[in-house]
Amino acid sequence: MTNCCEEVKKPAECCKASNGKHGWDCRYRQILWVILLINAGMFFVEIASGFYSGSQSLLADALDFFGDAANYAISLYVLSKAVNIRAKASLLKGGTMGIFGLWVLGGTIYKAIFAELPKAEIMGAIGFAALFANIICAALLYKYRSGDSNRESVWICSRNDAIANIAVILAAAGVFFTGTKWPDLFVAIIIAGLALSGSWSIIRSAKVELKNTETK
Repeated sequence: MTNCCEEVKKPAECCKASNGKHGWDCRYRQILWVILLINAGMFFVEIASGFYSGSQSLLADALDFFGDAANYAISLYVLSKAVNIRAKASLLKGGTMGIFGLWVLGGTIYKAIFAELPKAEIMGAIGFAALFANIICAALLYKYRSGDSNRESVWICSRNDAIANIAVILAAAGVFFTGTKWPDLFVAIIIAGLALSGSWSIIRSAKVELKNTETK
């Protein structure tokens, strides 16, 4: 049977008319497109704000948005593919999350030595905007949080983003009240830890799926 999500003509009508597994996949595909656009937009907002404010936690969160947008694009591509292809895509996504986490750790060490005090008011304002965006994404994805490693990876990315945004807001408050850069750098380390933890979880699930497909 043809998956309606792969149809070029009138996808909205097809989704509305479908049911069961195909309807589920089609709705999920539409949600992925929405959160892909949200994450891509927030990347540009946060990268500009991070450089302007001198905030490492905002720059870290901006790169997280970029990585998530790329991950959602990969998820859209492999959504209707075989399990082993989806698992391999999850390995790629897990690896990029891990690289992101290591990059943030390195940048944080550099900023601890050379950085000046970041602008707390910009950190807070952008942090609240990013949190609102990620709450929308998380709410849209909550129903689809379980399944294969590819679907799990999408949920983990969105969940981690919301946690990271709350941390950025707390960092802004910390910078404002203490007059030091350390709350910003501490939160950047937390975001890096979330990325590394999520990377390990996704890679582990993907390896299990690949092993199961090889034994069948």
